[in-house]
Amino acid sequence: MINMALYKREMKGSIKLLIVFTAVITLYVSVIIYMYDPQMMKMLDSFVEILPEIMAAVGMKANTANLLGFMVSYLYGFILVIFPMLFCILRGNALIAKYVDKGSMVSLAAAPVKRRTIAFTQMNVLVSGILLLLIYSTILELVSAESSFPGELDIIDLLILNGGLLCLHLFIGGICFLSSCIFSDTRYSVAFGAGIPALMYVLQMLANVGGKAETAKYFTFFTLFNPDGIIAGESSAIAGIFILFTGAVVLFALGIMVFEKKDLHI
Repeated sequence: MINMALYKREMKGSIKLLIVFTAVITLYVSVIIYMYDPQMMKMLDSFVEILPEIMAAVGMKANTANLLGFMVSYLYGFILVIFPMLFCILRGNALIAKYVDKGSMVSLAAAPVKRRTIAFTQMNVLVSGILLLLIYSTILELVSAESSFPGELDIIDLLILNGGLLCLHLFIGGICFLSSCIFSDTRYSVAFGAGIPALMYVLQMLANVGGKAETAKYFTFFTLFNPDGIIAGESSAIAGIFILFTGAVVLFALGIMVFEKKDLHI
């Protein structure tokens, strides 16, 4: 199902983006974990007290009980959500819609390779990039935590948490991939592929603030990713992970089906 020549070429095209985002993630993750220190935590907590609504919007909370809780508060509401999401948006558009918009897909589809194979290969390029980012982030968290605070990180809970984060980004990747397959113009592909996740994230930020805005949580898929609930083993949080994964599978499958029947004006 995978065309290896195309897969290798597209993975090379992902390298620059992966390097940029891993560098940014490295900076933030290592610095945040290093700040798990009584004095540093007091400083961060003071920011939460001074700017409660802004900090709450990106999921940051004060007085975390342990290292993993601290990481959830300061990494899983913004850093580890936004940067992989940006990768999904940028790479998802470039894999299908950009080719069609430039007319390059005509020659690619005219080659003795089935359209399903082309779409499935491009899907795997996107999924591989997401996997690499999340695997790297997990290893970085483990190394940073164990080197600075040995024995304080619950590794099993971290792996489960990052499994949920992976499902979230696969779902976002599915939205970007489907948009790229539906639209031949990159303007519309980006508008929907980037616009939908961005709007959903804004709604989640509003929900995090609380009050009347909390009802916004019913209109965004980010609610399905509940880091605190995952760590606590709540059934609703675990169900949210499975819904995101199932949704990702459906979105990618729809993208492939749409591309198979797409009029490329050959």
